Amino acid sequence: MEQQTLLASLEQATLPPLPARRDWRIGCVGAGFIMRDCQLAAYRDLGFQAHAITSLSQQESEAVAAQYAIPHVYGHWRDLLADGAVEVLDIAIPPHEQLAVVREACRQGHIRGILCQKPLSMSLADAREIVCLGKESGVAIAVNSNMRYDQSMRALHRLLSLGLLGEPVLASIDMRAIPHWQAFLRQYDRLELYGMGIHHTDVFRYLFGDPQTVTAVCRTDPRTRFAHTDGITQHMYQYASGLLATALDDVWAGPDEPCEKDTRIQWRVEGTLGLAKGTIGWPRYPVHAPSTLTFTCTAYPHQWLTPTWGTAWFPDAFGGTMSSLLCAIESSAPPEISAEDNLATIGCVEACYRSIAQKRTVALAEVLADA
Repeated sequence: MEQQTLLASLEQATLPPLPARRDWRIGCVGAGFIMRDCQLAAYRDLGFQAHAITSLSQQESEAVAAQYAIPHVYGHWRDLLADGAVEVLDIAIPPHEQLAVVREACRQGHIRGILCQKPLSMSLADAREIVCLGKESGVAIAVNSNMRYDQSMRALHRLLSLGLLGEPVLASIDMRAIPHWQAFLRQYDRLELYGMGIHHTDVFRYLFGDPQTVTAVCRTDPRTRFAHTDGITQHMYQYASGLLATALDDVWAGPDEPCEKDTRIQWRVEGTLGLAKGTIGWPRYPVHAPSTLTFTCTAYPHQWLTPTWGTAWFPDAFGGTMSSLLCAIESSAPPEISAEDNLATIGCVEACYRSIAQKRTVALAEVLADA
């Protein structure tokens, strides 16, 4: 492939698929940061239509509705679900509360699709019930695992599918960044792997498929004041091919002020025919900072090639997750990030916690069989 054609192909891969209809009527459950600053901003940019919104705070719901010209505000999610004009449900509430909303939504005959927040649940049992509800009702259920739509990950996926890196040998994500832990996370003992690390777990699955075994260690974060088990984690996934994929998730990133911070996320994939590396722009949010990718390979010797794009993970990737769900509804196909596919991501996270608790390497099949 000619070099400029290749770069154009990688840049094109960062763009989400778009549905034939842009006016699917979306009902939004939740009005916090992810909904307000990410999902609705991305939907507006793509021309999608938010029809209704509800949250625990009527005042917050009304403020977000005014910001995005959402015509209907409801005091409770049950009232929103009863609105027969709602065609697609977008849920952004704590994960342990999603199942109840999905149960009720799947009883409504007018809802065609549901976008659940990640994590899909805090247990495999609840995640499996969500999958069953979707199958039984015919409602398409997707998961907002939005790192799959980070632009560098989309381009990397295309690069791997073209075979330009050869057989993957080693993949790594090195995160030194401080997430904003939402208040609801305080009620869970499990913090980083379900709150942030799940993005890395899921993107490894997106790039390479399901691993055979999982090994994880952790320690608490001395900066995070509420009780938790896993603040700083190292989790590794080994594949049948021998590939090792590992993530170091440091949500401490050094002492507090007056020390300077050195926050960043870097990734790297080494293959038998080349290597790719890049950065994730998210830690600089709200600064608009697109992620990056550069690669070298035997097909284009003695040089680094660098595709570019103007979009960023926050908020643009959130348009990708909704757009892919709408495309799935239109084509009567499973969503790209379906709830059923996401069971293995939840299984990997559960395997991490089992590995930590039992201080051993855990087979993913073991966890999926036991649940």
